[in-house]
Amino acid sequence: MKIVLQRVRQATVSVKDQVAGHIEQGVVAFLGVARGDTLTHAHMLAEKIQSFRIFTDESGKMNRSLQEIKGSVLVVSQFTLLADTSHGRRPSFSQAAPPEEAKMLYQSFIDHLRKLGLHVETGVFGATMVVSLENDGPVTLLLDSTESSQQTR
Repeated sequence: MKIVLQRVRQATVSVKDQVAGHIEQGVVAFLGVARGDTLTHAHMLAEKIQSFRIFTDESGKMNRSLQEIKGSVLVVSQFTLLADTSHGRRPSFSQAAPPEEAKMLYQSFIDHLRKLGLHVETGVFGATMVVSLENDGPVTLLLDSTESSQQTR
């Protein structure tokens, strides 16, 4: 799984000019599911996002977690994060999980965030969406379940 995580002041995702999800302070998680990803990957990344210290404290240091600030998460499916752009002029998406598998893991990721006590809003899996956000910082991080798995060994 790959996630582009952006700390935001607010964010909205719309499908066909209808708001599907909206959050105030928190994070937007653009989520791409790769072939071979598992429930373990989904849960590990959800837990990392919950406790990741990327919000500022009174001293202006990134010392507070999403849970501590009572922030929200807007999850947007984005298979294009799995693009292979190394050859030619058209990206290949062969590393992306098949839609049925990706949707199940996407939903599992969302469910786990909610089990952890976070307020979660979402886009619509597989839809063409418009995302509007106000990046705070800006703070943008890349999370990769394969790298996280290696670090925990």
